Amino acid sequence: MTRAEALRAASARLATAGIDDPVRDTRLLLAHAAGIEAGRLSLHLAEAMTKDEARRFEAAVARREARVPVSQITGRRAFWGRMFRVTADVLDPRPETETLIAAALEAPFARVLDLGTGSGAILLTLLAERREATGLGVDLSEAALAVARSNAVALGVGERADLERSDWFGAVEGRFDLIVSNPPYIAEAEMPGLSPEVRLHEPRMALTPGGDGLGAYRAIAAGVAGAMAPGGRLLLEIGPTQGEAVRAMLMDAGLRDVRILPDLDGRDRVVAARGA
Repeated sequence: MTRAEALRAASARLATAGIDDPVRDTRLLLAHAAGIEAGRLSLHLAEAMTKDEARRFEAAVARREARVPVSQITGRRAFWGRMFRVTADVLDPRPETETLIAAALEAPFARVLDLGTGSGAILLTLLAERREATGLGVDLSEAALAVARSNAVALGVGERADLERSDWFGAVEGRFDLIVSNPPYIAEAEMPGLSPEVRLHEPRMALTPGGDGLGAYRAIAAGVAGAMAPGGRLLLEIGPTQGEAVRAMLMDAGLRDVRILPDLDGRDRVVAARGA
């Protein structure tokens, strides 16, 4: 069987399984199984598959049929032009989070704190973009921190990134001129409505704090003053309906210049604020 034939058959299977973009996903899985960069796959579609490649591809397609995310099958996900290792222990880096990166890079920073770092996508991207900066990423999950540490080494920023276990600010010392977070923000009542890829295969603690989904923001608002350098910045990713509630929390906590920033689709995505 040629790769083109395998691609057509697998795309039909994924379409039947209800996958939103079966052709895109099948191409990514085929490129992974063949050891070819996805952007060059079209140049090799007429070639016959080896037995080992066909076996790897079949296993990958079967997992995708079971609604395992592509990134967990391939073990990697692109974010801000770099590739990050991804496992079931971390949230899959999402394009919407690049709104936070863009906002962070609008002003200089020397020391950054990432709360709930997960794969390290936010912290490590910022350090890779600002080669003089250093940072601390904290997470409650040791498994997530292991993924972040491997990403730090792969991206060449390991010497500038400290990655430690902490429940929000619990083990954080020192002050930072930039504090960022993509915390769990999905309300408990919204969890059943998530796609199987998210609900069944991503870590629950990275998705929801329970209740109304605002618990993490309350913890951050309560502790941020003790970790922020004078005039420092805070950037928080939010769900599209949470902007006003989070803005009010930060204003009550004494932060200033509190703004809600939209993503590329025009939805509220980041709340930005400055310290006193």
